[in-house]
Amino acid sequence: MRILFLHPNFPAQFRHLATALAKSAEHEVVFGTACQPGEIQGVRKVYYSSPPAPTTVHPYLRSVTRATLTGEAVYQMGLQLKQQGFIPDLILGHSGWGPTLFMKDIFPDAEFIGYFEWFYRAHGSDMNFDPSDTQTLEQQAGLRLKNTPFLIDLYSCDRGLTPTHWQHQQLPPEFQSKVSVLHDGIDTDFFCPDPTIQLVLPSIELDLSSVDEIVTYATRGMEPYRGFPQFMEAAAQLQRDRPHCHIVVMGDDRVAYGRQRNDGKTYREAMLERFDFDRSRLHFTGSLPYSLYRQVLQASSAHVYLTYPFVLSWSLLEAMATGCAIVGSDTPPVQEVITDGMNGLLVDFFSPADIAARVTEILDHPTRRQDARTHARQTVLEHYNLKTLLPQTIAWLLGRSPSDAPPSLSLHHSGPSTSEFSSPPPSQSEPTPQPSNPCASNQQSSTQWEWF
Repeated sequence: MRILFLHPNFPAQFRHLATALAKSAEHEVVFGTACQPGEIQGVRKVYYSSPPAPTTVHPYLRSVTRATLTGEAVYQMGLQLKQQGFIPDLILGHSGWGPTLFMKDIFPDAEFIGYFEWFYRAHGSDMNFDPSDTQTLEQQAGLRLKNTPFLIDLYSCDRGLTPTHWQHQQLPPEFQSKVSVLHDGIDTDFFCPDPTIQLVLPSIELDLSSVDEIVTYATRGMEPYRGFPQFMEAAAQLQRDRPHCHIVVMGDDRVAYGRQRNDGKTYREAMLERFDFDRSRLHFTGSLPYSLYRQVLQASSAHVYLTYPFVLSWSLLEAMATGCAIVGSDTPPVQEVITDGMNGLLVDFFSPADIAARVTEILDHPTRRQDARTHARQTVLEHYNLKTLLPQTIAWLLGRSPSDAPPSLSLHHSGPSTSEFSSPPPSQSEPTPQPSNPCASNQQSSTQWEWF
């Protein structure tokens, strides 16, 4: 079978799929992308130019115009593939950016499968979540038009997939039956607990090997969408209440989703000015390679994950697979994964005091903390394990029953080489579908523990 992947980044969500399919002599795999670096053995990369953001169109149409220009560039790339004799049987492309818009026109006989990560809504999800962030009618109108590339792909695709049930619920009801919920999967062999780990990162001169309380937080960008302001206020309170507690923040000082501050400051700068932190116990690591990112998670005493009702970050599931004790926001994407008091604790997103109090509960109860770690990892092993999901997804892509797939798959690699946070996309004035690693209702255990 001839298979064409389309994503502006490489290899993004399709890394494991493309790698596995390319290992089979039955398949010829081509990956169309705007990202030059990186390669996968057996995968042929072809390129298109990512157009600049348009400035001379109606403001409502900027994202639509850019997606159209991207679609046009991929159309030309597709014509070249056709002239070279490559006509795909199957096209799997990330929707929203534009590369998939005209694939049915070039290759009408190919099965087009769309990867739908996020569908925008003015109400009921991220856009009106923060009551202090009011929307104008003009912003709502622009948001409606921003869904145009998704709607075209939902209409054109033969089938679709999306990672979580929450993300599936955001799709228009009339199209939901075309889209299956299939998570990308977490490499639980790589993301695994190590009770002997000591947090020493010589490259950034960080040595917490003698520290007993390490509270961790990971983000693509330090921004409201991932609860960075609330976390930092909670961190200031934890430092006041617990003189031996260290805070480790992984990620970049930038905005990946949502809007910049009006005063020109970054959210990190603003929070450091607002609160009196003990800077010797507050550590910003920046972007980390996956091996060091994993080391921080393995050393974590409590890991905080906060998010608007938006795309669920891989980092939450990676932290759970690593055996972190999670304090997560009581928002729909997290509720799908975390059952409060079982495999983690849920908190009011907008309450730094609640966040600090629940972190304190974890730090003060080591036995229950270990229960949280065990149940968190078990959740990922049972429902998000790459070794199980990858063969099932491949069977689904090829039109076979997932039950025909082998029960698990051996992954012969040492894990990703770069973090989810290592090369994020440019900031947007509005949130964009979450690209992954550019260029580079669940059943839980019946055991429940209670907190004092």
